[in-house]
Amino acid sequence: MKKFKYLKISNTKKLRYIDNYFREKLYIIFLPGFMSDIEGEKPQSLLRFAKRDKLGFLSLEYSGHGKSSGIFTKGNISVWTSDAKSVIKKIVKKNNFIIIGSSMGAWIALNLFKYFKSQIKGFIGIGSAPEFLTRLMWNKFPNKTKEELIKKGKILIKNGEYEYPITLQLIKDGKKNKILNKKINLDISVTMIHGQKDEVVPTIFSKHVLKMFSKAKKRAVIVKNGDHSLSNQRSIKKIIKELNIIVKNVI
Repeated sequence: MKKFKYLKISNTKKLRYIDNYFREKLYIIFLPGFMSDIEGEKPQSLLRFAKRDKLGFLSLEYSGHGKSSGIFTKGNISVWTSDAKSVIKKIVKKNNFIIIGSSMGAWIALNLFKYFKSQIKGFIGIGSAPEFLTRLMWNKFPNKTKEELIKKGKILIKNGEYEYPITLQLIKDGKKNKILNKKINLDISVTMIHGQKDEVVPTIFSKHVLKMFSKAKKRAVIVKNGDHSLSNQRSIKKIIKELNIIVKNVI
């Protein structure tokens, strides 16, 4: 039985999370992607891995995601980064951790390095999508779409079977959260895992992330025939194999 919990951030905000609590152990933190929740295969498989290896674990739903409070269209990268920071401080406290970010979660993970530099002992990106709001959306929108977004403040973007509400404030906030031109000088293990057939985020994004790390032990893993989410059992086995390598290097 999955034990979901809620952390009250304020009188109006509560965030849903799952954890495997340890007072003094290495933690695995999983940050989900855009419009994702913590009921999917990746967070649940990573939780099982942490329990099996007696490691701490934390994953959360940002405000407006899953069953956390808040309205999705009022959220943005700054808000969701702040959500993740608050839950990590409350649950993980001073413990060291390996952070895993899926898609947008990798962008939020990169934002968190400035707050938790001394605690982060490894980083895994899955279909990493930092700056996707500018590079994959705004910069590629036709003028008609841009005009509609500026005029109405919100549009619906279809991507395959999914439909995403995109707000002007989300795009503007994305521009304030540029991260790829920054350098992170930590001697840690950094692994980027990306599906060869990812139709949402090109594999070049994982290469951009690796360039940010000047001192890290870097590794790129391209999953043959893999899609963007990498949520099937074969892909998850690969993710856990890579995580296990980093865990053994840290412990």
